[in-house]
Amino acid sequence: MSRGPTPAAGAPVPAGFAERLIAWQRCDGRHGLPWQGTRDSYRVWLSEVMLQQTQVSTVLNYFPRFLARFPDVRTLAQATPDEVMALWSGLGYYSRARNLHRCAQVVVAEHGGLFPADARTLETLPGIGASTAAAIAAFCHGERISILDGNVRRVLTRLLAFDGDVAQPAQQRVLWDLAQALLPTAPAGDDMAAYTQGLMDLGATLCSRSRPACEACPMRTLCRAAEAGETAKYPVKTRTLKRRHESWWLLLLRTSGGGDPQVWLQRRPTRGIWAGLHCTPVFASEAEALAAVPPGVNPDAVVPLEPVAHSLTHRELRLHPLLLDLPSPAPMPDGQWVACSALPGVGLPAPLRTLLDRLPD
Repeated sequence: MSRGPTPAAGAPVPAGFAERLIAWQRCDGRHGLPWQGTRDSYRVWLSEVMLQQTQVSTVLNYFPRFLARFPDVRTLAQATPDEVMALWSGLGYYSRARNLHRCAQVVVAEHGGLFPADARTLETLPGIGASTAAAIAAFCHGERISILDGNVRRVLTRLLAFDGDVAQPAQQRVLWDLAQALLPTAPAGDDMAAYTQGLMDLGATLCSRSRPACEACPMRTLCRAAEAGETAKYPVKTRTLKRRHESWWLLLLRTSGGGDPQVWLQRRPTRGIWAGLHCTPVFASEAEALAAVPPGVNPDAVVPLEPVAHSLTHRELRLHPLLLDLPSPAPMPDGQWVACSALPGVGLPAPLRTLLDRLPD
């Protein structure tokens, strides 16, 4: 069976890559991140899930808060979905939070509260893909297996001048085989942890998407893309992201009759944008939003607020908030009135939380 394109016209993978990477990581890599220096599978798993498509600077704010509330997998498994979503609010990609909760429950129910030690079994758990499973197995148990997240794909395709289209699953498998061939041949001690962290550090710091710091890279004499002056060519990825632009109208119903104000929230559908979170009613047009005003209330009392732009992976949303203050809670379908003082414990989309925090008095 054909394996597709190979690096540098069939040239072998560079000798000494693993040893050089391990030495560089121990001397010049990152060492101060709160999820480093541990063999606790729970902490490594939590950090890996949070770091998927999310910057380290953002995760640094969430990781300690999440651990303070859910210090171990059993505590997380016993939590309600709303408790998990409330702490996750603002990190985005909310399916990660749902899978995180489900995974914790499976680990407790089927594995006695202990994460499996090998990548193959880890990959059977909810929300754990091949790269996350490899990271847990390598960091916590020294398994000789490579990760291959987005940053690592960039590092390795440049190192090898790999011209396969990484948008194609077959070429991803070829690259994964090459990644395995680069592993340290006889790792000792914490070599696999240092090697795995080194791949992450190289992609996050020196081998950036644009303007990579090749002159400071420990792999500059091994890197075929740098040697050819073609780092911008890699990774090869033909599939392009198609972004849609949508406008949503949010009907913000708030009581203003004294005491603790309340807002009307509905549960979002289990699939789609903000799935499973609580949100104010969402409409496709201003006319639809005004038609949902409670009976007996003059729609002219609705106050349009400044629109908000919100970017998602595949969409650009234009949010149009419409504020309506009511003297007391009015009957509404499919939702509940929630006290504003209770909102910190409710799973809300980040832009809605910001809107509610900044509502005019």
